[in-house]
Amino acid sequence: MSQEKTKAMIAEVFSEIAEGVKSGSFGKKVKIGLTILGSEHGIEEMVNAAELAASKYKDFNIVLIGSKVETDLELIEVESAEEGHKLMTSMLENGEIQGCVTQHFDFPIGVSTVGKVVTPARGKEMILATTTGTASVNRVEGMVMNAISGLAVAKSNGIKNPKIGILNIEGARQVERILKDLKDGGYEIDFAESLRADGGCVLRGNDLLFGTPDVMVCDSLTGNLIVKMLSSFSTGGSYETVGAGYGPGVGKDYDKLVNIVSRASGAPLIAEAIKYCADCAKGNVLDLARDEFKKAKKAGLDTLIEKLMAKQKPAATEEEVKMPPKEVVTFSIAGVDILDLEDACKALWKKDIYSESGMGCTGPVILVSEANGEKAIEALKEAEFIQG
Repeated sequence: MSQEKTKAMIAEVFSEIAEGVKSGSFGKKVKIGLTILGSEHGIEEMVNAAELAASKYKDFNIVLIGSKVETDLELIEVESAEEGHKLMTSMLENGEIQGCVTQHFDFPIGVSTVGKVVTPARGKEMILATTTGTASVNRVEGMVMNAISGLAVAKSNGIKNPKIGILNIEGARQVERILKDLKDGGYEIDFAESLRADGGCVLRGNDLLFGTPDVMVCDSLTGNLIVKMLSSFSTGGSYETVGAGYGPGVGKDYDKLVNIVSRASGAPLIAEAIKYCADCAKGNVLDLARDEFKKAKKAGLDTLIEKLMAKQKPAATEEEVKMPPKEVVTFSIAGVDILDLEDACKALWKKDIYSESGMGCTGPVILVSEANGEKAIEALKEAEFIQG
Protein backbone atom coordinates (compact mmCIF):
# COMPACT_ATOMS: atom_id res chain seq x y z
CA MET A 1 0.00 0.00 0.00
CA SER A 2 1.37 3.42 -0.95
CA GLN A 3 2.10 6.09 1.64
CA GLU A 4 -0.65 8.31 0.20
CA LYS A 5 -3.28 5.57 0.51
CA THR A 6 -2.16 4.82 4.08
CA LYS A 7 -2.50 8.49 5.02
CA ALA A 8 -5.92 8.66 3.41
CA MET A 9 -7.09 5.56 5.29
CA ILE A 10 -5.82 6.93 8.62
CA ALA A 11 -7.51 10.26 7.92
CA GLU A 12 -10.79 8.48 7.19
CA VAL A 13 -10.57 6.47 10.42
CA PHE A 14 -9.93 9.58 12.52
CA SER A 15 -12.75 11.37 10.74
CA GLU A 16 -15.14 8.51 11.58
CA ILE A 17 -14.00 8.57 15.23
CA ALA A 18 -14.53 12.33 15.45
CA GLU A 19 -17.97 12.02 13.89
CA GLY A 20 -18.83 9.17 16.25
CA VAL A 21 -17.86 11.22 19.30
CA LYS A 22 -19.95 14.11 17.97
CA SER A 23 -23.05 12.06 17.14
CA GLY A 24 -22.74 9.32 19.74
CA SER A 25 -22.93 6.70 17.00
CA PHE A 26 -19.83 4.77 15.94
CA GLY A 27 -19.34 2.67 12.82
CA LYS A 28 -18.96 3.36 9.14
CA LYS A 29 -21.87 5.38 7.75
CA VAL A 30 -23.68 4.37 4.60
CA LYS A 31 -23.33 6.77 1.71
CA ILE A 32 -26.42 7.61 -0.33
CA GLY A 33 -26.27 9.21 -3.76
CA LEU A 34 -28.74 11.73 -5.15
CA THR A 35 -28.94 12.56 -8.85
CA ILE A 36 -29.82 16.25 -9.11
CA LEU A 37 -30.57 16.62 -12.84
CA GLY A 38 -34.07 16.20 -14.28
CA SER A 39 -36.37 17.69 -11.63
CA GLU A 40 -39.28 19.86 -12.78
CA HIS A 41 -38.38 22.19 -9.91
CA GLY A 42 -34.75 22.65 -10.91
CA ILE A 43 -31.34 21.67 -9.53
CA GLU A 44 -31.60 24.06 -6.59
CA GLU A 45 -34.60 22.12 -5.25
CA MET A 46 -32.62 18.88 -5.32
CA VAL A 47 -29.65 20.46 -3.56
CA ASN A 48 -31.98 21.96 -0.95
CA ALA A 49 -33.41 18.50 -0.37
CA ALA A 50 -29.98 16.98 0.20
CA GLU A 51 -28.92 19.79 2.55
CA LEU A 52 -32.20 19.46 4.45
CA ALA A 53 -31.61 15.72 4.89
CA ALA A 54 -28.00 16.34 5.97
CA SER A 55 -29.13 18.86 8.59
CA LYS A 56 -31.91 16.63 9.97
CA TYR A 57 -30.14 13.27 9.95
CA LYS A 58 -26.57 12.54 11.00
CA ASP A 59 -26.42 8.78 10.54
CA PHE A 60 -25.54 8.68 6.82
CA ASN A 61 -23.57 10.64 4.23
CA ILE A 62 -24.84 12.11 0.97
CA VAL A 63 -23.10 12.52 -2.37
CA LEU A 64 -24.64 14.58 -5.16
CA ILE A 65 -24.38 13.49 -8.79
CA GLY A 66 -24.92 16.31 -11.28
CA SER A 67 -23.72 19.64 -12.58
CA LYS A 68 -21.56 22.04 -10.55
CA VAL A 69 -23.42 23.81 -7.72
CA GLU A 70 -22.50 25.68 -4.56
CA THR A 71 -22.77 23.25 -1.66
CA ASP A 72 -20.74 21.85 1.23
CA LEU A 73 -21.89 18.33 0.34
CA GLU A 74 -19.75 15.99 -1.74
CA LEU A 75 -20.44 16.47 -5.44
CA ILE A 76 -19.46 14.45 -8.48
CA GLU A 77 -19.94 16.42 -11.67
CA VAL A 78 -21.61 15.00 -14.79
CA GLU A 79 -22.84 16.69 -17.97
CA SER A 80 -26.30 15.11 -18.32
CA ALA A 81 -28.96 13.06 -16.54
CA GLU A 82 -28.01 10.05 -18.70
CA GLU A 83 -24.36 10.32 -17.66
CA GLY A 84 -25.52 10.67 -14.06
CA HIS A 85 -27.48 7.41 -14.24
CA LYS A 86 -24.49 5.57 -15.70
CA LEU A 87 -22.24 6.90 -12.94
CA MET A 88 -24.83 6.08 -10.29
CA THR A 89 -25.06 2.48 -11.51
CA SER A 90 -21.27 2.16 -11.58
CA MET A 91 -20.92 3.57 -8.06
CA LEU A 92 -23.57 1.15 -6.76
CA GLU A 93 -21.85 -1.81 -8.40
CA ASN A 94 -18.46 -0.77 -7.02
CA GLY A 95 -19.76 -0.14 -3.51
CA GLU A 96 -18.86 3.56 -3.59
CA ILE A 97 -22.44 4.29 -2.53
CA GLN A 98 -24.81 1.91 -0.77
CA GLY A 99 -27.97 3.37 -2.29
CA CYS A 100 -29.16 6.16 -4.53
CA VAL A 101 -32.23 8.36 -4.97
CA THR A 102 -33.16 9.34 -8.50
CA GLN A 103 -36.16 10.53 -10.54
CA HIS A 104 -36.25 7.72 -13.07
CA PHE A 105 -34.78 4.26 -13.48
CA ASP A 106 -35.53 1.35 -15.82
CA PHE A 107 -36.12 -1.64 -13.56
CA PRO A 108 -36.37 -5.10 -15.16
CA ILE A 109 -39.62 -7.10 -15.07
CA GLY A 110 -39.72 -8.75 -11.66
CA VAL A 111 -38.76 -5.59 -9.78
CA SER A 112 -41.18 -2.99 -8.42
CA THR A 113 -40.76 -0.10 -6.01
CA VAL A 114 -42.07 -0.09 -2.45
CA GLY A 115 -43.15 3.41 -1.49
CA LYS A 116 -43.78 5.04 1.85
CA VAL A 117 -46.62 7.50 2.48
CA VAL A 118 -48.00 9.41 5.44
CA THR A 119 -51.71 8.70 5.83
CA PRO A 120 -53.87 11.77 6.43
CA ALA A 121 -56.26 10.45 9.10
CA ARG A 122 -53.60 9.78 11.76
CA GLY A 123 -50.33 11.01 10.25
CA LYS A 124 -49.06 7.42 10.29
CA GLU A 125 -46.36 6.14 7.96
CA MET A 126 -47.47 3.23 5.77
CA ILE A 127 -45.51 1.08 3.32
CA LEU A 128 -47.20 0.99 -0.11
CA ALA A 129 -46.36 -2.12 -2.12
CA THR A 130 -45.94 -1.13 -4.87
CA THR A 131 -45.76 2.20 -6.75
CA THR A 132 -43.71 1.75 -9.96
CA GLY A 133 -42.17 -1.12 -11.90
CA THR A 134 -43.70 -4.52 -12.62
CA ALA A 135 -43.24 -7.54 -10.38
CA SER A 136 -45.05 -9.75 -12.91
CA VAL A 137 -47.07 -9.31 -16.09
CA ASN A 138 -49.79 -11.32 -14.33
CA ARG A 139 -51.73 -9.00 -12.02
CA VAL A 140 -52.40 -11.44 -9.18
CA GLU A 141 -48.90 -12.93 -9.19
CA GLY A 142 -47.48 -9.40 -9.23
CA MET A 143 -49.47 -8.39 -6.16
CA VAL A 144 -48.35 -11.52 -4.30
CA MET A 145 -44.74 -10.62 -5.11
CA ASN A 146 -45.45 -7.04 -4.03
CA ALA A 147 -46.64 -8.33 -0.66
CA ILE A 148 -43.40 -10.23 -0.08
CA SER A 149 -41.31 -7.24 -1.18
CA GLY A 150 -43.33 -4.96 1.10
CA LEU A 151 -42.70 -7.21 4.08
CA ALA A 152 -38.95 -7.16 3.36
CA VAL A 153 -38.89 -3.36 3.22
CA ALA A 154 -40.95 -3.02 6.40
CA LYS A 155 -38.59 -5.35 8.28
CA SER A 156 -35.53 -3.50 6.96
CA ASN A 157 -37.05 -0.32 8.40
CA GLY A 158 -37.37 -1.78 11.88
CA ILE A 159 -40.96 -3.13 11.86
CA LYS A 160 -40.46 -6.56 13.43
CA ASN A 161 -43.88 -8.11 12.74
CA PRO A 162 -45.45 -6.01 10.00
CA LYS A 163 -49.17 -6.42 9.43
CA ILE A 164 -50.20 -6.66 5.81
CA GLY A 165 -53.41 -5.57 4.12
CA ILE A 166 -54.65 -5.94 0.54
CA LEU A 167 -56.36 -2.99 -1.10
CA ASN A 168 -59.86 -3.89 -2.33
CA ILE A 169 -59.10 -3.80 -6.05
CA GLU A 170 -59.32 -6.28 -8.89
CA GLY A 171 -57.47 -9.46 -7.94
CA ALA A 172 -57.49 -8.80 -4.18
CA ARG A 173 -59.41 -11.95 -3.21
CA GLN A 174 -57.13 -14.18 -5.25
CA VAL A 175 -54.11 -12.54 -3.62
CA GLU A 176 -55.68 -13.09 -0.20
CA ARG A 177 -56.16 -16.81 -0.89
CA ILE A 178 -52.57 -17.28 -2.04
CA LEU A 179 -51.08 -15.36 0.89
CA LYS A 180 -53.19 -17.31 3.39
CA ASP A 181 -52.16 -20.56 1.71
CA LEU A 182 -48.54 -19.44 2.08
CA LYS A 183 -49.14 -18.84 5.77
CA ASP A 184 -50.66 -22.31 6.08
CA GLY A 185 -47.51 -23.60 4.37
CA GLY A 186 -45.28 -22.08 7.04
CA TYR A 187 -44.52 -18.59 5.72
CA GLU A 188 -44.69 -16.08 8.57
CA ILE A 189 -47.18 -13.37 7.71
CA ASP A 190 -49.56 -11.35 9.88
CA PHE A 191 -52.71 -9.82 8.43
CA ALA A 192 -54.22 -6.47 9.34
CA GLU A 193 -57.90 -6.20 10.19
CA SER A 194 -60.07 -3.56 8.55
CA LEU A 195 -61.37 -0.81 10.81
CA ARG A 196 -64.77 -1.24 9.12
CA ALA A 197 -67.36 -3.43 10.81
CA ASP A 198 -67.04 -6.27 8.27
CA GLY A 199 -63.33 -6.64 9.09
CA GLY A 200 -60.96 -8.85 7.07
CA CYS A 201 -57.59 -8.16 5.49
CA VAL A 202 -59.01 -6.95 2.16
CA LEU A 203 -59.04 -3.27 3.03
CA ARG A 204 -61.10 -0.34 1.82
CA GLY A 205 -60.50 3.35 1.18
CA ASN A 206 -61.12 4.19 4.83
CA ASP A 207 -58.23 1.90 5.82
CA LEU A 208 -56.02 3.54 3.22
CA LEU A 209 -56.62 6.99 4.70
CA PHE A 210 -56.36 5.72 8.27
CA GLY A 211 -53.19 3.66 7.76
CA THR A 212 -54.67 0.41 9.09
CA PRO A 213 -51.85 -1.92 7.91
CA ASP A 214 -48.09 -1.50 8.09
CA VAL A 215 -47.95 -2.70 4.47
CA MET A 216 -50.71 -1.99 1.95
CA VAL A 217 -50.58 -4.27 -1.11
CA CYS A 218 -51.82 -3.15 -4.52
CA ASP A 219 -50.72 -3.14 -8.14
CA SER A 220 -48.13 -0.55 -9.22
CA LEU A 221 -50.50 1.63 -11.25
CA THR A 222 -52.91 1.97 -8.34
CA GLY A 223 -50.03 2.52 -5.93
CA ASN A 224 -48.58 5.18 -8.20
CA LEU A 225 -51.89 7.05 -8.18
CA ILE A 226 -52.19 6.76 -4.39
CA VAL A 227 -48.68 8.01 -3.63
CA LYS A 228 -49.13 10.98 -5.96
CA MET A 229 -52.43 11.95 -4.34
CA LEU A 230 -51.27 11.54 -0.74
CA SER A 231 -47.96 13.32 -1.32
CA SER A 232 -49.40 16.39 -3.06
CA PHE A 233 -53.06 16.66 -2.04
CA SER A 234 -52.43 20.04 -0.33
CA THR A 235 -50.45 21.59 -3.19
CA GLY A 236 -52.66 20.99 -6.20
CA GLY A 237 -50.53 18.16 -7.56
CA SER A 238 -47.54 20.02 -8.96
CA TYR A 239 -45.32 19.78 -5.86
CA GLU A 240 -45.03 16.64 -3.74
CA THR A 241 -44.29 17.38 -0.09
CA VAL A 242 -45.49 14.52 2.15
CA GLY A 243 -44.09 11.02 2.55
CA ALA A 244 -40.86 9.42 1.35
CA GLY A 245 -41.53 8.84 -2.34
CA TYR A 246 -41.91 5.78 -4.49
CA GLY A 247 -39.26 3.79 -2.67
CA PRO A 248 -36.65 1.14 -3.46
CA GLY A 249 -36.90 -1.28 -6.38
CA VAL A 250 -37.24 -4.76 -4.87
CA GLY A 251 -37.28 -8.22 -6.45
CA LYS A 252 -36.24 -11.69 -5.39
CA ASP A 253 -32.76 -11.43 -6.93
CA TYR A 254 -32.30 -7.68 -7.44
CA ASP A 255 -28.93 -6.29 -6.34
CA LYS A 256 -29.03 -2.46 -6.57
CA LEU A 257 -30.65 -0.17 -4.03
CA VAL A 258 -32.31 2.54 -6.12
CA ASN A 259 -35.07 4.67 -4.59
CA ILE A 260 -37.40 6.61 -6.85
CA VAL A 261 -38.84 10.10 -6.47
CA SER A 262 -40.96 11.95 -9.01
CA ARG A 263 -39.87 14.87 -11.16
CA ALA A 264 -42.65 16.70 -9.30
CA SER A 265 -41.23 15.81 -5.86
CA GLY A 266 -40.22 18.76 -3.69
CA ALA A 267 -37.38 19.16 -1.22
CA PRO A 268 -39.28 18.02 1.93
CA LEU A 269 -40.29 14.73 0.32
CA ILE A 270 -36.89 14.11 -1.31
CA ALA A 271 -35.15 14.65 2.03
CA GLU A 272 -37.31 11.88 3.51
CA ALA A 273 -36.65 9.71 0.45
CA ILE A 274 -32.90 9.99 1.11
CA LYS A 275 -33.49 8.98 4.73
CA TYR A 276 -35.73 6.10 3.56
CA CYS A 277 -32.99 4.90 1.20
CA ALA A 278 -30.40 5.08 4.00
CA ASP A 279 -32.64 3.08 6.35
CA CYS A 280 -33.14 0.43 3.66
CA ALA A 281 -29.38 0.26 3.11
CA LYS A 282 -28.61 -0.07 6.82
CA GLY A 283 -31.36 -2.66 7.14
CA ASN A 284 -29.93 -4.71 4.23
CA VAL A 285 -33.26 -4.65 2.41
CA LEU A 286 -32.06 -6.52 -0.69
CA ASP A 287 -30.66 -9.38 1.40
CA LEU A 288 -33.89 -9.47 3.40
CA ALA A 289 -35.91 -9.62 0.19
CA ARG A 290 -33.91 -12.60 -1.05
CA ASP A 291 -34.53 -14.36 2.27
CA GLU A 292 -38.26 -13.56 2.23
CA PHE A 293 -38.67 -14.94 -1.29
CA LYS A 294 -36.74 -18.09 -0.32
CA LYS A 295 -39.03 -18.60 2.69
CA ALA A 296 -42.11 -18.05 0.52
CA LYS A 297 -40.83 -20.57 -2.02
CA LYS A 298 -40.28 -23.11 0.75
CA ALA A 299 -43.89 -22.53 1.83
CA GLY A 300 -45.14 -23.42 -1.66
CA LEU A 301 -45.13 -20.14 -3.58
CA ASP A 302 -44.16 -21.68 -6.92
CA THR A 303 -46.87 -24.34 -6.69
CA LEU A 304 -49.52 -21.76 -5.81
CA ILE A 305 -48.52 -19.53 -8.73
CA GLU A 306 -48.57 -22.51 -11.12
CA LYS A 307 -52.05 -23.36 -9.86
CA LEU A 308 -53.13 -19.76 -10.45
CA MET A 309 -51.80 -19.77 -14.01
CA ALA A 310 -53.45 -23.10 -14.80
CA LYS A 311 -56.76 -21.78 -13.53
CA GLN A 312 -56.47 -18.62 -15.63
CA LYS A 313 -55.43 -20.48 -18.79
CA PRO A 314 -58.36 -20.66 -21.23
CA ALA A 315 -59.61 -24.15 -21.99
CA ALA A 316 -59.08 -25.50 -25.51
CA THR A 317 -62.83 -25.91 -25.88
CA GLU A 318 -64.92 -24.13 -23.31
CA GLU A 319 -67.53 -26.35 -21.72
CA GLU A 320 -71.11 -25.36 -22.38
CA VAL A 321 -72.87 -24.92 -19.05
CA LYS A 322 -76.65 -24.67 -19.00
CA MET A 323 -78.16 -22.02 -16.75
CA PRO A 324 -80.74 -23.44 -14.28
CA PRO A 325 -84.24 -21.93 -14.18
CA LYS A 326 -84.29 -18.40 -12.79
CA GLU A 327 -85.09 -17.82 -9.14
CA VAL A 328 -85.45 -14.82 -6.87
CA VAL A 329 -81.92 -14.18 -5.58
CA THR A 330 -81.66 -12.29 -2.30
CA PHE A 331 -78.82 -14.21 -0.60
CA SER A 332 -75.44 -12.57 -1.31
CA ILE A 333 -72.03 -14.26 -1.01
CA ALA A 334 -68.98 -12.01 -0.77
CA GLY A 335 -65.32 -12.96 -1.11
CA VAL A 336 -65.25 -13.91 -4.80
CA ASP A 337 -62.74 -11.92 -6.82
CA ILE A 338 -64.14 -9.86 -9.67
CA LEU A 339 -61.87 -11.78 -12.06
CA ASP A 340 -63.60 -15.02 -10.99
CA LEU A 341 -67.24 -13.90 -11.02
CA GLU A 342 -68.27 -15.50 -14.30
CA ASP A 343 -66.51 -18.79 -13.57
CA ALA A 344 -67.96 -18.88 -10.03
CA CYS A 345 -71.50 -18.49 -11.40
CA LYS A 346 -70.91 -21.31 -13.87
CA ALA A 347 -69.53 -23.51 -11.08
CA LEU A 348 -72.84 -23.11 -9.26
CA TRP A 349 -74.86 -23.72 -12.42
CA LYS A 350 -73.06 -27.06 -12.75
CA LYS A 351 -74.47 -27.90 -9.29
CA ASP A 352 -77.93 -26.88 -10.53
CA ILE A 353 -77.86 -23.75 -8.37
CA TYR A 354 -79.14 -20.64 -10.10
CA SER A 355 -76.86 -17.65 -9.45
CA GLU A 356 -76.20 -14.14 -10.66
CA SER A 357 -73.21 -11.86 -10.23
CA GLY A 358 -73.51 -8.43 -8.68
CA MET A 359 -71.57 -5.63 -7.05
CA GLY A 360 -72.11 -4.74 -3.41
CA CYS A 361 -70.72 -1.76 -1.50
CA THR A 362 -67.68 -3.83 -0.47
CA GLY A 363 -67.05 -5.42 -3.85
CA PRO A 364 -68.30 -8.24 -6.10
CA VAL A 365 -70.92 -10.70 -4.84
CA ILE A 366 -72.65 -13.88 -5.99
CA LEU A 367 -76.44 -13.82 -5.59
CA VAL A 368 -78.47 -16.98 -5.00
CA SER A 369 -81.82 -17.82 -3.45
CA GLU A 370 -82.18 -17.97 0.34
CA ALA A 371 -82.86 -21.69 0.08
CA ASN A 372 -79.60 -22.34 -1.77
CA GLY A 373 -77.42 -20.02 0.33
CA GLU A 374 -75.50 -22.54 2.43
CA LYS A 375 -75.30 -25.06 -0.41
CA ALA A 376 -73.83 -22.37 -2.70
CA ILE A 377 -71.24 -21.35 -0.11
CA GLU A 378 -70.04 -24.94 0.23
CA ALA A 379 -69.88 -25.35 -3.56
CA LEU A 380 -67.82 -22.16 -3.92
CA LYS A 381 -65.47 -23.29 -1.16
CA GLU A 382 -65.06 -26.67 -2.84
CA ALA A 383 -64.23 -24.95 -6.16
CA GLU A 384 -61.83 -22.60 -4.31
CA PHE A 385 -63.58 -19.40 -5.28
CA ILE A 386 -63.90 -18.32 -1.65
CA GLN A 387 -61.89 -19.03 1.50
CA GLY A 388 -62.69 -22.07 3.59
